[in-house]
Amino acid sequence: MINKFRPDVMESLDVVWSGASIAIGGFGSSGRPDALLNALCDLDRRDLHVIVNNVGHDFTGVGRLVMEGRVRRVTASFPILQEFYDAYFAGKIELELIPQGTLAERLRAGGSGIAAFFTPSGAGTMLADGSFPLSYRDHEVATRLSAKETREINGRPHVLEQGIIADFGFAKAQKADPKGNLRFHLSARNFNPVAAMSGRTTFAEVEQLVEAGDIGPDDVHLAGVFVDHVVMTAAPEPANLSGTMEKSVL
Repeated sequence: MINKFRPDVMESLDVVWSGASIAIGGFGSSGRPDALLNALCDLDRRDLHVIVNNVGHDFTGVGRLVMEGRVRRVTASFPILQEFYDAYFAGKIELELIPQGTLAERLRAGGSGIAAFFTPSGAGTMLADGSFPLSYRDHEVATRLSAKETREINGRPHVLEQGIIADFGFAKAQKADPKGNLRFHLSARNFNPVAAMSGRTTFAEVEQLVEAGDIGPDDVHLAGVFVDHVVMTAAPEPANLSGTMEKSVL
């Protein structure tokens, strides 16, 4: 019997430990699972490794985690928050910078059981040759990203990138059913499916919970097999859950 809906966000996230790695969906504030991320702050989780397209520009979600000093490492493509760079150059946080398409594929690969792949993105740059600063100490480079294996394929250099498997995946969707099948809204889909896929345990924050079967097969953007827990962005109206909470579905 399957019913992945969890009525209490804080209680559900209590399994997330300090020091965990978390793959997070969203692009800026679009599709960002803020309820889950703010709950982590309220639970006082620290020393986190967040894997996300970009660190936001406001005091919520990933930005709040960073500004409260809860993150030890960011794996991202666009960390634009000034407070992040202040912490980075002060030696308080590490940065693994990755081309955007490569990040998406590393998350998808990890969730698909693909250990690694070759890509031309980043070849011949400091992201692949071992010169990019991973961390600073007293505003001086302390450590650098490891050099990546490079191979010429069809006359073009490619670098070897590892699939990402995170301890947890956080996603935000428009709709979910009790089995965890998800439907996203337009561009808010962005990194959410691949972030969810890459997590060993995945939480989906949703705006609407519907009955099993109410999301048509062609409208399922991510299958429930990748989702372990479904929580609401806010307290749901009773009408949205009529029948759902009274029964379990196969």
